[in-house]
Amino acid sequence: MPERPQLADQLVDYPTHGREVVFRGAVWDVCRETVDLPEAAGLTRDFVDHTGAVGIAAVDDEDRILLIQQYRHPVRQRDWEIPAGLLDVQGEDPLLAAQRELSEEADLQAGSWAVLADQLSSPGGLSEVLRIYLARDLAEDASDFVREGEEAGLVLRWTPLGEAFEAVREGRIGNATAQLAILHAHASRAGGWSGLRPADCAWPAYRHLHG
Repeated sequence: MPERPQLADQLVDYPTHGREVVFRGAVWDVCRETVDLPEAAGLTRDFVDHTGAVGIAAVDDEDRILLIQQYRHPVRQRDWEIPAGLLDVQGEDPLLAAQRELSEEADLQAGSWAVLADQLSSPGGLSEVLRIYLARDLAEDASDFVREGEEAGLVLRWTPLGEAFEAVREGRIGNATAQLAILHAHASRAGGWSGLRPADCAWPAYRHLHG
């Protein structure tokens, strides 16, 4: 029996034309493109054109993960998340962006970094690709960053991984990035934190979209 190919997403470049910005927003634009697929030509699709983002699963020496709560207007909730931020600084390395976000949102720095997970947030209508880093060996890092808007009301909570895992399993945490971070961190802790990808490993999905 022939060996099955490795299970992996496939990066492709199909002929795309007719790109236009149909809505220009404060943070993201909505674009319209027409793409020709081998199985269907002339498909027109609208999508949110996203810069990409990073998230940080910060886990301390007691195997507690740092969760932050803030207001998210589209869903009318103060949901539990992990520290995260946009890759909106031209040319900034994603790892450096993650380190900056951890300092700005949590006043922390980490001595150990690894890649925990890569995410396509909502590939049917959003071009966001997001990388979640695992940050350990944590230390305080007093930042002079001034939190404004929703971030002015951030609530920080150190939560044991087992408790966070149960909150996800029972449907009490709905944020997809937080769920992914918690589930991966919980599984990685059970495996002795082995087999993680290095923090500077390639990120093909991001480079495919942003060069």
